[in-house]
Amino acid sequence: MKTTFIADLSGEQNITTFFLVHEKEIRNTREGKSYLRLSLGDRSGIIEARMWDLFEAVAKDVSRDDFVKVQARVELYRDRPQLAILQLRLAKPEEVDLADFLPHTKEDIGKLWAQLLEFANGIGSQWLRQLVLGILNDPAIAARYKRAPAAKVMHHAYLGGLLEHVVSLCGLGKQIAAHYPEVDADLLLTAAILHDVGKLDELCYDRSIGYTAEGQLLGHIVMELDTVHRAMDAIPGFPAPLRTVVDHLLISHHGEYEFGSPKLPMIREALIFHYMDDLDSKLSAIRTALAADSGEPLWSAYSGALGRKFLKLDEYLKGS
Repeated sequence: MKTTFIADLSGEQNITTFFLVHEKEIRNTREGKSYLRLSLGDRSGIIEARMWDLFEAVAKDVSRDDFVKVQARVELYRDRPQLAILQLRLAKPEEVDLADFLPHTKEDIGKLWAQLLEFANGIGSQWLRQLVLGILNDPAIAARYKRAPAAKVMHHAYLGGLLEHVVSLCGLGKQIAAHYPEVDADLLLTAAILHDVGKLDELCYDRSIGYTAEGQLLGHIVMELDTVHRAMDAIPGFPAPLRTVVDHLLISHHGEYEFGSPKLPMIREALIFHYMDDLDSKLSAIRTALAADSGEPLWSAYSGALGRKFLKLDEYLKGS
């Protein structure tokens, strides 16, 4: 059972604990000496590791997504911890608990799911309500919807992240529709609930968060159209124009061609939903950066998703 987590590693120390292998490669120093480089993770983060001696035999047995037991020295490199591995072996199944290795939403999944169903049942259009509930009430879809991350890295990149993201968008959509009465709230709720349903098949998240082969080849926007079309086909008389509108909401939600949308938003609700999705995603990335230890009292960790650091405003204002 794991007791030491990456977030606990703050200075030089010796550790013996378990990790999940995210990356593995054999590299050479400038002098030509080979070494084993690993990227190791647990639910609290990821750490770089090096094994300099006697690694050849164990390297043959260890692959990406394996659990390993590591004895290592924690060293500081550019003010960040990394591991110098002394011993390494594959972990036994009974030695690991999956919950220790993948980050998870801090929210209660049961409560989030109940909120999502309440939003879905509150859709006024019978056609859209049937469509959304037909998908959410599929037991196979529901089980994955409750567990899936919203992304590999960019935002809500943890188990339950997709559900957390969608419930947040539903609440945001209701507020925007209340503020702008000309906006169709049913379309915003439908877009929120269905816009990332393709990620259930695009991403894999049994051990580490990554992409399926189909996800790499097709992407979630293409994949979710198949899911949604099958649900529409199961509803006798589903209106063809409404089908086109739902399709447009889904294929335009990234907002720009270079971000993967085959069409730009061309109806009011599609444009609004794109900005809703973008805002919620970016705030999640900022939240992650601010929560990470950056080693700087006034600045967040660097956000690769947003390409910058962020000021810790509360700490900054304390000095004013």
